[in-house]
Amino acid sequence: MEEKDIGKVIFGSVLCLLLMVSLFSVVYIVPAGQRGVLLTWGKPSMDVVEEGLHFKIPLMQNVKKMYVQTVKIEETADSASRDLQDVQTVIALNYHLNPDQVPELYQKIGKDYESRIVTPSIHESVKSITAQFTAEELITRRSEVKARLRETLRAKLADFYMTVDDVNIVNFQFSEEFDKAIEQKVTAQQLKLKAAMDLERIEIEAEQAKRRSEAEAYGLQLQKSQITPDLVKLREIEVQKLAIEKWNGVLPMVTGGNAMPFINVDSIKSEEEEV
Repeated sequence: MEEKDIGKVIFGSVLCLLLMVSLFSVVYIVPAGQRGVLLTWGKPSMDVVEEGLHFKIPLMQNVKKMYVQTVKIEETADSASRDLQDVQTVIALNYHLNPDQVPELYQKIGKDYESRIVTPSIHESVKSITAQFTAEELITRRSEVKARLRETLRAKLADFYMTVDDVNIVNFQFSEEFDKAIEQKVTAQQLKLKAAMDLERIEIEAEQAKRRSEAEAYGLQLQKSQITPDLVKLREIEVQKLAIEKWNGVLPMVTGGNAMPFINVDSIKSEEEEV
C-alpha cells in the first residue's frame, strides 16, 4: 500500500508539472509599454497584440515583444561645416516605435532596428545639416540647427514606423585651431567695445570741459559788465580808508620807490561825500 501511494504521488506530481508547462505554453503576457507580434510557424500576424494576458497554440505559435515606450540614444557624429571646419557633434535622440505598426517593423526590419536604421539616420542627418551652416553659425544659430535636425530625422524615421519625440544637441566639438581663432575674435571684439566706450567717455569729458569753460567765461563777462567807474572809485576809497586805519601817525624817515605815498585825507572825505 505504501508503494502504491508513493507511485500515485509521483504520478500526480508529474501530471501537475505537465499541466503547468502546458498552461504556460498556452498563456503569455504582454507587459505595459510593449506590444507583441504573434508568429504562426514563423509568419507574423499583422494584428498588434496589445498589453495584457493572451493565449497561443503551443509549438505552433510564439510571440515577439517589442518596446513602444520612448527610448533615448546618444551618438557622436563626425561631419564638416559649410566653411570646411571639422565638427564632432554629440546628439541625443528620443524616439519610440509606432504601436500600431509594430508587426510591419518586425517583418521588414526586425528587432535590431536601432543599429540598422536609427544610428545610420543620425549620422547621415548630422552630416547633411551641419554642411548648411558655417562653424560659427552652428554655435550662434544652435536652435535653428536643432530644429532642422529634428525635422530631418522625423522624416527619415517615419518611413520606418518610428516617431521622433525630440532631438538635443549635447555638444559641438571643433578643431583646436578653430577654437583659438574664436577666442582671438572674441578678444578683438571685447577690445573694440572697450575702445568705443573709452572714446565715448573722452567725448563726454571734453564736452563737459567745454561747457565749464563757457560757463566760466560767461561769468567773467557778466562780472566785467557790472564794473562801472563809480564802483572802481569806491574800491579805491575803501583801500585808502583801510590804509588810514592801519597808519600809526608816524611818517616814514626814508622814502623810496616802494614807500607808501602820502594820503590826502581831505580828498578822501570829499570823495566820500560825493559818493
